[in-house]
Amino acid sequence: MTTRRTIATAVALVMVLAACAAETSPTTTEGVAAPATTTTVAPTTTAAPTTTTTTVPETTTTTTTTTIPSPEPLPIAGPEGYELVWSDEFDGDELNLDNWSYETGGWGWGNGEAQNYTDRTDNVRVQNGLLVIELRQEKFEDSYYTSGRIVSQDKQEFQYGYLEGRIKVPAGGGTWPAFWMLGSDFFRNPNDPFDANWPEAGEIDIMEWLGNKPQTVIGTVHGPGYAGAGGFSKWFPQDFPVYEGWHTYAILWDETGVEFFFDEQSYFKVTPEMIGDNREYVFDKPYYFLINMALGGALGGNIPIDLEFPLQMYVDHVRVYQRV
Repeated sequence: MTTRRTIATAVALVMVLAACAAETSPTTTEGVAAPATTTTVAPTTTAAPTTTTTTVPETTTTTTTTTIPSPEPLPIAGPEGYELVWSDEFDGDELNLDNWSYETGGWGWGNGEAQNYTDRTDNVRVQNGLLVIELRQEKFEDSYYTSGRIVSQDKQEFQYGYLEGRIKVPAGGGTWPAFWMLGSDFFRNPNDPFDANWPEAGEIDIMEWLGNKPQTVIGTVHGPGYAGAGGFSKWFPQDFPVYEGWHTYAILWDETGVEFFFDEQSYFKVTPEMIGDNREYVFDKPYYFLINMALGGALGGNIPIDLEFPLQMYVDHVRVYQRV
């Protein structure tokens, strides 16, 4: 009897020990899972270098896109039988006031233009051998845009010749850069800018270009009885955006009329016969130059809401050749 009890007690003790072993075994299994959690977290720490890498190209791109290289110089060579009588190559470090004056103001300039013309170097300057006309978005007086406009009135005026400008226009809807001329007798009342003897004084638009029509060059003359939409004009389309490169705009002007050129290609001529006997031909007297960049207005058109500023119009030179 005692032996049986001893055996039973031993068996019971073995069963208790087995049960304890069974309870501790799951705990060991859960403990093995902990390293797996550590392994999955570790790779996420390698994402930090990715942020640093992506910021570098953005900084480099912003810096390089602001530089416009100067064009290769064009030889001084007018049409056969013509010689250079005057030029501004814009080689100094400031605007030559022996040649040019500033016109300033933000009253719309008769066309509903949005910009205010200033005489600040922010808007007009000579830099790296170029005249720079810069259009900016900023509050200035009663306008929200500024730009530049220079004229050669009473300083450099010419009657007849081959007159050219080498220009690069910016890409941007609503922009309206121009290289043009007014009769030397043009007058504007300083107390009332709308009081002027236009179109009686005459106007020759050697070049107008519209950012909203980027593949078209415009040449026009205006005079009494043929002004505004009634001017004699030619819209000369190209198969490329004009803003992509440097181009030469010129007129060959003599007693027979005013002939327009784009990169030495003739595309339009206005003659006294076209004006007719019932209207006054006013292109037989001295004229002066104007260079400006407008925004919006009657011809500039809509200003895109996402237009990026500033925008620059560059002029490499203005040259005048006359018959020998």
